[in-house]
Amino acid sequence: MKVLEFYDSRDEDYLRLSFEGAFDSRAALESELEPFFHALEEYADGWMPDVVNGKRQRKYTRAAIWKALEERRDGNSTAIGLYRTKWPALDSRLRLWLPPQPPELGIIIKVKPLSFFAEAERCRKFVEMVRAWASRYPVSHAKAHSTDDTQLTDSPNFGRDDEARRRDGFDKVYEVFWLNVFGPKLVESVGRERMLSTPAWRVEELPNGCVLLVTWPTAADFASEEARLAQTRAHCHLRPDLDQNTVLRTLRERSTMLAPVEPHFHPDVAPLLSRVVDRTASHERQRRIAELNDWQPPEPEEWRPADSALPPDVDDPERAREHYSTLAEHLVALLHTDVPSVFEATPESLTDTDFYFWREEFPTSRPREAIDEHAVPAIGAYLGEVLVRNLGGRWIPRKKLEEAQVLVGNRVWFPFVRARHYMRSRQALLDYSLTRLYRVAERHRG
Repeated sequence: MKVLEFYDSRDEDYLRLSFEGAFDSRAALESELEPFFHALEEYADGWMPDVVNGKRQRKYTRAAIWKALEERRDGNSTAIGLYRTKWPALDSRLRLWLPPQPPELGIIIKVKPLSFFAEAERCRKFVEMVRAWASRYPVSHAKAHSTDDTQLTDSPNFGRDDEARRRDGFDKVYEVFWLNVFGPKLVESVGRERMLSTPAWRVEELPNGCVLLVTWPTAADFASEEARLAQTRAHCHLRPDLDQNTVLRTLRERSTMLAPVEPHFHPDVAPLLSRVVDRTASHERQRRIAELNDWQPPEPEEWRPADSALPPDVDDPERAREHYSTLAEHLVALLHTDVPSVFEATPESLTDTDFYFWREEFPTSRPREAIDEHAVPAIGAYLGEVLVRNLGGRWIPRKKLEEAQVLVGNRVWFPFVRARHYMRSRQALLDYSLTRLYRVAERHRG
């Protein structure tokens, strides 16, 4: 069974539920967990797990669950993963803490994409599932919300240091999410009457003293103006010390930060920047697109007019060209597994190479000495070879690598100088991309 890859190359927003509830460790584990899985199976509308992962993957069945929990038991805890083989993607982990620790059931559910929860009925069933769990396994606090929006709240610290967060937990209403379960202690600190009179889509007192609060019928449109107004009203009702205008302004700012931005990148580097954007965390992606829309790659400076070219100063020009070819092969040897197109020595392979070095943060993740002595010569030679093979260029050899040129049309280019500039930093990989130099050389080949 091949489960869907949840953390693929392009991150996107998803619904995340975090839930930690107490259970009775004196009862048989299977009977104590039966209500949990019964609610999951009844209300997981379209996202029901079909794979259980213990020490190995099994098709989802109750028997597979009990087997996985047993084989993953390690002292006073055990945990299993729950996944899907079909869209939508699911990444879920159930963990149990067992005596002598306080018995606790914790589950994280992540369903991607968030847009899957645009239907009110599907969201209602999700809420019913959490309601059933919170009624049976009382919690101090549980929430479900857009992961991107949650990232912008600084959850779970909410501006506190780690020590304070671990000590105090969710000890007051720092944030109101799409779905919330407030435990009895938190309800009493707010005031039960105030909690139950919160203006929200659904507010319900559970038999164990917890309160379920859902701000809006659907999770996917959390950033709409109507949903933000509902979120503001609920939060300020529970926290009278907050200023409603300030809360609403903060929520609107978050919505703006997450609102889709149409890419209009510089055409020379658009394919590279699109891949850079895809690797950006989804809650930061729209800001990154806006930044890259405004950014313009600098004009390449590593050239001279053809009539100012440095003349060859080597005894054997052909041997020098063979040396450049050998250096270029060093780059092929380095990258061929991660960048198969490097064998082709095409403009597209330059873009693939640019993206690889950017993704790996190569200029800062490798020893500087190795970069200067090995990577820069190999990159420069490879760039030069691509200019020769695809633009009809001609090497003009020089004793010093940085003086070696490739004649293309009415300009000579200094590929080794470009490579040195390119390897200065991660940002330099974009400012001095190999792709950009090639496209400019292509336009000036005459």
